[in-house]
Amino acid sequence: MLTVSGLSKAFGGLRAVDDVSLTVDEGSLVSLIGPNGAGKTTLFALLTGFHKPDAGAVSFLGKDITGHTPERIAAAGMVRTFQIVQPFAGQTVLENIAVGAHLHLPLRSDALDRAREVSEQVGLDKRLDQDAASLTVAGRKRLEVAKALATAPKLLLLDEVMAGLNPSEIRDVLPMIRRIRDSGVTILLIEHVMQAVMTLSEKSWVLNQGRLIAEGGPDEISQDPAVIEAYLGPGMAARLAARSAPAAGGPDA
Repeated sequence: MLTVSGLSKAFGGLRAVDDVSLTVDEGSLVSLIGPNGAGKTTLFALLTGFHKPDAGAVSFLGKDITGHTPERIAAAGMVRTFQIVQPFAGQTVLENIAVGAHLHLPLRSDALDRAREVSEQVGLDKRLDQDAASLTVAGRKRLEVAKALATAPKLLLLDEVMAGLNPSEIRDVLPMIRRIRDSGVTILLIEHVMQAVMTLSEKSWVLNQGRLIAEGGPDEISQDPAVIEAYLGPGMAARLAARSAPAAGGPDA
């Protein structure tokens, strides 16, 4: 569904994304992880047209979309959410969701119907008449997903939709994301909440200082020395291995 080949982007002397290649299969639920400043959100911006790459290519559904505008990419079926959630001021939850629906539905009545349908998927159907600005952080995160989902995406890029949520709210979001994938929407998510990554993601790519350093399933990624050091610092993988090794002269010696 999505093929990224040698994608690179620099800002001045900083190489934010450096020769990144990956492939997302249709129907999958996969993730992009890495420490703060690794380049994850910049990569999302490159994929969805908010930045133009310095090098490399992006193919979506078999077509080259490198450098296309965000609205053209969204119309093709790839849509992203944003870390900083900003509801449209002075509008209800229903009206906020309907904005996304207007991408494909010019008639107001059709867009509102689509918004009501999406609200049920994300658990906002009881808050449709509420001022969107009055939602809690958890509610705003759901609204951000709903606005993207209203565009009828084929591939949904979720950028830290669980950031700022408490453990109970995170547990409530996990089944919502699964339901979206099960409805036929492929999902690529950026997430720092490792509980979510390990629970949801079938495969992860790990980005550090703009470069991919590992890829694989949750168990494989969590034990990769390069990943451990990217998150915890140089030498930590060896120290953790030493702590878990049997003591000299012990029963396994």
